[in-house]
Amino acid sequence: MPKVNLWAGLRQFADGNDIVEVDAGNVGEMLNALVRIYPALAPAIEAGTSVVVNGEISVSRFTPISEDNEIYLLQQLKGG
Repeated sequence: MPKVNLWAGLRQFADGNDIVEVDAGNVGEMLNALVRIYPALAPAIEAGTSVVVNGEISVSRFTPISEDNEIYLLQQLKGG
């Protein structure tokens, strides 16, 4: 199962975990699984988060993920 690293601000909504495992094959499934496992994450995810897979910001919920990927869920990053 893919492991997702949570930025510090999200850990409080995931029982203090900094890394969580989810059963998912793409970014969208991962976000849905995180909300299902930790409902308190829903407001932050719905407000906007950035998903980084192997050092690149994912722009699609269909980006595939696997247990071999390095995945981070961060506060939404915006250009400027």
